[in-house]
Amino acid sequence: MNIPQHVAIILDGNGRWAKSKGMPRNYGHAQGSKNVEKICEEAWRMGIKYLTVYAFSTENWNRPKDEVDALMKLLRNYMKTCLKTAKKNDMKIRVIGDLRKLDEDIRSRIAELEEATKDNGGLNFQIAINYGSRDEIIRGVKKLAADCAAGKLQAEDIDDQIFECYLDTHDIPDPDLMIRTSGELRLSNFLLWQLAYTEFYFTDVLWPDFSKEELLKAIEHYNARDRRYGGVKEGQEDV
Repeated sequence: MNIPQHVAIILDGNGRWAKSKGMPRNYGHAQGSKNVEKICEEAWRMGIKYLTVYAFSTENWNRPKDEVDALMKLLRNYMKTCLKTAKKNDMKIRVIGDLRKLDEDIRSRIAELEEATKDNGGLNFQIAINYGSRDEIIRGVKKLAADCAAGKLQAEDIDDQIFECYLDTHDIPDPDLMIRTSGELRLSNFLLWQLAYTEFYFTDVLWPDFSKEELLKAIEHYNARDRRYGGVKEGQEDV
């Protein structure tokens, strides 16, 4: 089986999962956070080298204040847990997104996590926090424009490779496979530039229930795609 080098996942369905069990939405987010750790381990065992998850979008600030506060509390706790998990599994952590809106203590924990894991040789794990792809592109354009104004760069020299250096994901290969859970069929402002040639896989499974078996199923579908021409490979129509 051809294992994709980079898998990106939109973690969706935590609230609905909790509601189905008669629990508050925050319980679903907590369980979803635990599942991230499991999938990180399974992804690395399968041979996936890069895993990027959409944890908190720029639009998520519009959710009810109590839910946002609970998510920030969960994020604080996750930063502690992630440091232990990264040490145990030799993971290299990188957080993408505009971190300026986050509280200082969260930013400090993120910086500590990235510094502590920068030389690890296992899974490259990217967490998108206060991330929106349009915001990322605009921030990148502003930096590029400033460099042009300062004479560091000439407009006629700008191409795909140079522009990518101004994105949050610089030095990270584009995803080969993007997975979205919970049955939604949209990108929700996630990695719009980076997903230009990525294979998409949508599943009705809610994120807390997304397992090793579901990840394998997504990779099997990825293998059934014809990466040169699109569609499925001949003889793979029923996969």
